[in-house]
Amino acid sequence: MASETRLAFSHPSERAIATAGDEPRDRISLRDHIVEVEIGAFQAERGTQQRVRFNVVVEVVPFKGPIDDDVDRILSYDRVTEAIAHELEAERLNLLETLAERIAERILLEPQAMRTFVRIEKMDRGPGELGVEIVRSKRDFGEHLEVLADEVAQEQPRPRLVYLSNDAIAHPELSTWIDELAARKAPLILCVGLPDLERPKTQHKMTQRRIDLLAIEQNGWCLAARDLRCKVVATRTELDWAMKNEQICVWAPSKIVLDAVQGPEVAPKDSVALSAWFAEELDACELVVIGEALPETGATPKRGLALGQALF
Repeated sequence: MASETRLAFSHPSERAIATAGDEPRDRISLRDHIVEVEIGAFQAERGTQQRVRFNVVVEVVPFKGPIDDDVDRILSYDRVTEAIAHELEAERLNLLETLAERIAERILLEPQAMRTFVRIEKMDRGPGELGVEIVRSKRDFGEHLEVLADEVAQEQPRPRLVYLSNDAIAHPELSTWIDELAARKAPLILCVGLPDLERPKTQHKMTQRRIDLLAIEQNGWCLAARDLRCKVVATRTELDWAMKNEQICVWAPSKIVLDAVQGPEVAPKDSVALSAWFAEELDACELVVIGEALPETGATPKRGLALGQALF
């Protein structure tokens, strides 16, 4: 009995181990994540913030094959903290049970997640800590998980992609343009093309493709040096985080292009068309091209601007 009592109050990671079945699963955990929030059914809890602590464990199917130190192949911890933040911002709740249920469901939308333990505790409601812990798996939510997945897809931010020619990158008004673009509601992703420099020529299609993609990334770093608000981003995981956190990104295309199941048909030297492909991949609200001709392909709404022309 003493052992069972200890386990009941231990961290959810120990509970997960104790209740594991025969199928091996990896686990990620979030420990002692504390947020101040208004929550509770009592009148004394209305209009006031209190500290709430979250401990979460997510069981995931073990990854098959090498991970290659690739963040896009794993379930990111950001997905757990984002699930918590989203449900706290959605509406004021009375019950920790309701909050835990919604957080668990949102976490289980992730393809890798199989089962999750969610413990939530109020830290300021008395001499002890009051809390609830739930355990949920995908089958607990059934078809409702598919309905939520559709709703979440509609919530995804639609960025504005802006392609900058080399003349635009070097233009003295660059930071002013970025100011105007960043002031708009849509997340901002900047794209560039090949630099005006000689690069190696291999006479081999696949190796030349990689060289050209890397050259585009070098040009992206040159852009980032012109305005330190611009962060070069190569992975979809970091890009998703950046869009949700109002970070201005410069797209480094190699990884996303080479990993794409249905990659672009255009060559990297057709960098405006490559940006149009990426705009469609992200369901962008708009592709703005500054200093180059608009691409003929792609269904994303497009605008072409000459250097010095007003953005909006």
